[in-house]
Amino acid sequence: MTAGSAMGWVLWSNHQIPLLAQPKFSAYPFSLGVASGDPESNSVVLWTRLAPEPLSGQPMPAVAIPIQWQIATDAQITEVVQQGTVQALPQWGHSVHVVVDNLSPGQWYWYRFQAGDEISPIGRTRTMPASESEAEHLKFAYVSCQHYEYGHYTAYEHLAQEELDLVFHLGDYIYEGKPKSGRPRQHVGPNPIDLKGYRWRYALYKSDPHLQAAHAAFPFICIWDDHEVENDYANDESQGFEEPAMFRRRRQAAYQAYYEHLPLRPTSQPQGDHLQLYRRFCFGNLAEFHCLDTRQYRDDQACDQNGKGGGQVAFNCDERLDPKRSLLGFEQERWLLDGLKNASTSWTVIAQPMLMAELKQGIGPLAGYWTDGWDGYAATRDRILESITQHQPKNPVVIGGDIHSFWVTDLKSDFQDPQSPVVATEIVGTSISSRGPNPDLFTLALKVNPHIKFFESRYRGYVVCEVTPQQWTAQLRVVDQVEKPGAPVRTLASYQIKNGQPGAQRIDG
Repeated sequence: MTAGSAMGWVLWSNHQIPLLAQPKFSAYPFSLGVASGDPESNSVVLWTRLAPEPLSGQPMPAVAIPIQWQIATDAQITEVVQQGTVQALPQWGHSVHVVVDNLSPGQWYWYRFQAGDEISPIGRTRTMPASESEAEHLKFAYVSCQHYEYGHYTAYEHLAQEELDLVFHLGDYIYEGKPKSGRPRQHVGPNPIDLKGYRWRYALYKSDPHLQAAHAAFPFICIWDDHEVENDYANDESQGFEEPAMFRRRRQAAYQAYYEHLPLRPTSQPQGDHLQLYRRFCFGNLAEFHCLDTRQYRDDQACDQNGKGGGQVAFNCDERLDPKRSLLGFEQERWLLDGLKNASTSWTVIAQPMLMAELKQGIGPLAGYWTDGWDGYAATRDRILESITQHQPKNPVVIGGDIHSFWVTDLKSDFQDPQSPVVATEIVGTSISSRGPNPDLFTLALKVNPHIKFFESRYRGYVVCEVTPQQWTAQLRVVDQVEKPGAPVRTLASYQIKNGQPGAQRIDG
């Protein structure tokens, strides 16, 4: 970027920052595309980040740059309903999060940005229906786990062509780690441990045209899992038992980069090493989504006294059952339990990153449980399912990701009792590109987990859900391979949940 002909100053956090009023860029500054997210009935967040040379590893000059934005009711941006100017600050990587208020509920809008003479691509977004309105139809998708090195984002290419109201991203938006050769694509830059490294990694991922197309087509609601920071981290505990104060600095950098690259509201702007991510969204009176943060507040994984950090399959591990331990932290737990108690929509949805159902691995007394997921924090799961049983929110459904495979399960108050009633329904989506687990290993496990109705780990893809007051239909959408681009998409299986009848039933084939 080169200096323009006019300079000024902008005040930020009691400090003056040089303002470049007429910027000239060395390359197209909207190289990472545009996005929208966190929609409400009268507002939405518009996002972009100025990055003319995003993979150079070099930051832009430490100056503020004005960005004009417009939002309109037509795709040509001729019927402009609002517009304004926002400052892209170097402290936030020249990203902007524009909260547009006073919009009409349940309506499509189109938007764009301009910096200097450069104009961004046009994005499309949608507001939620009014909270008390009789919403009759919702169609959304959810995605997770998009390891860049393991393959192309072919699933996003197809998702961008779906007819959807919104998309949920359930975690592992990026992957940390050193670049490794011999994979379909390759990371650039070293393993991220600081803000520069995480910004570089996000820039690589967001340079993908199919990911950009999906963001430009629909509003996203995003939560995270572990790889946005480090594999299997827990609160301020790293997988490798790094000194907590040092790891908190890494986590702070990772959280800031996450905020800088996603369409989150300013209420999620990091405060030190904390980022407020759990939140709720209502699609009229049809569905309420409780979006969880399962990383920031959790206790360390159980039974790691053997010197192995992070998750592991643990046998005879009483610690994972300890009611004093929490996956969510007790403040977030109370928030969720209060939400379940007061739920009033036709469908009550818990959006979180993982498989919630119990997954017993092994047979009989040799059964083991994965400690990084809900099985490692069984008391938290019990308290949630007990609350659902007690307060009876309408049609509870759990959606998840993380495990790079599809799962359809019955959630029960007692997984050890096959006669225990079904409390809620769970549908977990596969990964966008990350490699799936060994199908033979988990197929064996199904024999001792009768509450699991479906499992498939060989394909990459996403889940599309169509919701009405009377039923919920889920299509498990897959591409057969991502090692090369261009694979077609197909529906692997379809499941339906009927109003008042927990438990999904297969409806295809």
